[in-house]
Amino acid sequence: MKTEAVRDRRLAASSAEGLLGPNPFLGFRAYDVAREAMRVAKLTVVQPKLAARSAARFVKELAAIRSDASTLAPSSRDKRFADAAWQADPRYRKLLQVYLAFERSLHEWTDSQVLPMHSRARLEFMLSLLVDAVAPSNLPIHPEALRRFRETGGHSALDGVKHLVRDFRENGGYPAQVDKTQFAVGGNLANTEGDVVFRTEVLELIQYRPRTERVREVPVLLVPPQINKFYVFDLTPEKSLVRGLLDQGFEVWCISWRNPTAEQRDWGLAEYAAAIDMAIGTICQIRGASKVSMVGACAGGMTLAAYAATRAASGDARVNSLTLMVNVLDTGAIGDTPLGLFATPRAIAAVRRRTAKKGVLDGKEMGSAFTWLRPNDLIWNYWVNNVLLGKPAPAFDVLYWNGDATRLPARLHSEFIDIFLKNALTVPGRLRLNGVPVDVKRIRCDSYITGGTTDHITPWRGCFRTTQLFGGDCTFTLANAGHMQSILSPPGGKKTEFWTGRGGQASADEWKASATHQSGSWWLHWHAWLQERSGDWKPAAAEPGSADHPPLVAAPGTYVHQ
Repeated sequence: MKTEAVRDRRLAASSAEGLLGPNPFLGFRAYDVAREAMRVAKLTVVQPKLAARSAARFVKELAAIRSDASTLAPSSRDKRFADAAWQADPRYRKLLQVYLAFERSLHEWTDSQVLPMHSRARLEFMLSLLVDAVAPSNLPIHPEALRRFRETGGHSALDGVKHLVRDFRENGGYPAQVDKTQFAVGGNLANTEGDVVFRTEVLELIQYRPRTERVREVPVLLVPPQINKFYVFDLTPEKSLVRGLLDQGFEVWCISWRNPTAEQRDWGLAEYAAAIDMAIGTICQIRGASKVSMVGACAGGMTLAAYAATRAASGDARVNSLTLMVNVLDTGAIGDTPLGLFATPRAIAAVRRRTAKKGVLDGKEMGSAFTWLRPNDLIWNYWVNNVLLGKPAPAFDVLYWNGDATRLPARLHSEFIDIFLKNALTVPGRLRLNGVPVDVKRIRCDSYITGGTTDHITPWRGCFRTTQLFGGDCTFTLANAGHMQSILSPPGGKKTEFWTGRGGQASADEWKASATHQSGSWWLHWHAWLQERSGDWKPAAAEPGSADHPPLVAAPGTYVHQ
């Protein structure tokens, strides 16, 4: 129905051709919310006929609901109203229909306004947040909540109040998404055997212990995003990308970034690129390698691409191949994306000032911005579970990792904003690292780019456009999953599928029309791609490190616990 299409528009906008998706380095301000509220009030006063027309249709639908003549019903995909009582019980059905009528009338009123496209999108997004918040499924009269109250003799309500108090005390008022007591980094998470063999102020370098007697000549180095901790690559034994590579005979190394404080406010792309260069040099020295295959995800991929471009410009051929996962380099029309809608000059300046004053951007601030892109899934779903039902938050490893946030140095944060707003990685020389112009067209090694069909953070069409930027042979793979789940795709997963093919076509949709569809995990396709580019076999290292770089501490190291 139309109202469902409107509700999904905030995600559809970020999936349009060439869009980046939400800008993880900006976010919402109270000022922006208040401004949109004033806009609604002003439009109502200036164009009373449109408001009266929508109100009349709403009243007419209320009459139909009262007489049981309304046909309004939620989408079958709307999990909020999956409980049978929403349809079987006349009282719940009428309440739900009133809500749906209100939603439809509000969006019809919005559609009738004569507004610039950007203003309309901003207004629709803010109103959709309001509509989601007032859904009857969020009320204490939720049918499942009442049943649980009776079954527990009222204890569910007491537990819900305890959870609510805890969330305000520990989580800024947001309902907890995960039971943190069920996980421990280095325990049931990030527990693949390895050792830290190199450490600087910026990073720890982990050398994982081989799981095969012979390994490929070309090592693999994983570069995580600076805005998250590295163990997304080594989440659990079943979901470990690291173990998947080790089992295929690759030597695997991984960077663990230090979690910066205000003292590191001046760290920028140059410092992170220099740290990558030292990591590569250490790997080559320890293992006698001349090349390293590089893997980056999200913001780590952006840093890695800038680094690889400058090294190529300097004639450094140590980057053997480049894999970028769920990463957008061509930021394109950021202004039309959900969070980009509020990236006004005033908002950007305010964010820069706040970060400069603190010295860092806290990861929790970025996390809250992402959360409001999917409030039904990431807020109200847990509100119902934790508070209304009085149940503990689920034990979900991905959400634990997601909540284990890091900080960004003020300088790096400001540079990322510039890259996004100026689309700096698509224009040769617009970005410079240590005085060297960044031109990603100089990257001529083979590359493997991935995206996810339902990724709301880095929409896959934006990921695809990277294939048009590099100078070498490029393969693009599209997983049938969201942002993190498209990375965590071990063999054996249920209903996993992907599309793959050569990049470089004029558009992402043209690419998909000619791409090869396969069932199963894309990891196997990527492993085969890497095998072809990883040289001959050689004996695995008997011991980690070397005389110059002895093991410092067992994996996952010390920086990950900061």
